[in-house]
Amino acid sequence: MMTDYYQITMAYAHWKQNRHKTLARCQLFYRKPPAGEKSIVACGLDTAIQFLEAFRWSEADLAFLQANHFEPEFINHLRTLRFTGSLYAVREGERCDPWEPILQLEAPIVEAQLLETPLLNLINFQSLIATKAHRICQAAQTDPVYEFGLRRAQGPNGALLASRASYIGGCAGTSNFEAAVQFGIPPRGTMSHAWVMAYERESESFEAYCQVYPDHTILAVDTYDTLRGVQAAILLGKKLKGIRLDSGDLLHLSREARKMLDEAGLYETQIIASGDLDEKAIAHLKQNQAPIDAWGVGTRLVTAFDEPALTGVYKLIAVQREDGIWRDCQKISNDLGKRSPNARWRESLKLMPIFDQGRCCYQRPNLHEIRSYAHQAS
Repeated sequence: MMTDYYQITMAYAHWKQNRHKTLARCQLFYRKPPAGEKSIVACGLDTAIQFLEAFRWSEADLAFLQANHFEPEFINHLRTLRFTGSLYAVREGERCDPWEPILQLEAPIVEAQLLETPLLNLINFQSLIATKAHRICQAAQTDPVYEFGLRRAQGPNGALLASRASYIGGCAGTSNFEAAVQFGIPPRGTMSHAWVMAYERESESFEAYCQVYPDHTILAVDTYDTLRGVQAAILLGKKLKGIRLDSGDLLHLSREARKMLDEAGLYETQIIASGDLDEKAIAHLKQNQAPIDAWGVGTRLVTAFDEPALTGVYKLIAVQREDGIWRDCQKISNDLGKRSPNARWRESLKLMPIFDQGRCCYQRPNLHEIRSYAHQAS
């Protein structure tokens, strides 16, 4: 079970006090957008739906809790626990302002408490990456951006969800094979420097690659000397579909490479740039009219390098009393930035019913439909 330990200790305390069936309402929102943004791309709803549908405790989880002195009766309660509540959320890909509800949940307080951590984990990270991807794609204007971040991502699951969120945010494809298989994201990749170094001569490596992929020959030309690499690639003639620049002064090198390609009559051969790029680097190159056709962005996208956390929080906003009347709740803190808003249940017109009494009542769009909506919403 993906949750914080104190959620379990509080759940146990509610159970001991016979309050575990008390209905509670909670709201997930964020306090501050990433730098340079006024809002975020809300992302992660579909993975949250899947989590809620599969919500249950494994026998290994329960054995661990029993070994840590939780009562057998409480363990049995958890064994049969499923999500029985109602969930309302904005559509995935929607733009959301600070303090605006991304989702609201009504459920027995134990369920509501246990779900705080996983819902924050799923929504915070993916919203952060989708927003970063949108920013990068805006900088690239009409050029395609490909997400190349798997090897630098924060672990396998982080990489997978980063690929998903990047695609929703506007990226046109991913290098992450597992994400391509699981989510249907178009897979993209060129070749690595290791391929070039595996041959005695750079030109020999290019020729061999072209023999295998005569219709899709895109070559990394900066293994040794970039412009000499471009010249070696040009020898392939019309079979050369593209070159990739992964290092050095991309403005100078792309200009020189374009000039060399055009002089050889290879006007359709594309230039793809990669190497620690982000929206600022891409904007600089675009402003200076770098002749680059596509962009591969990895580290600074999948880690949200400049601001690697979103300030999303999940707060209790109401508890139902024994007489059925709802009592509003609000966190009042000495730190004004951490005060909870005076939230109202389902006040936002953006909120749609997702679960009703534990059953998903939402027609889930596929990933491509989510991506399309995110583009429209922006």
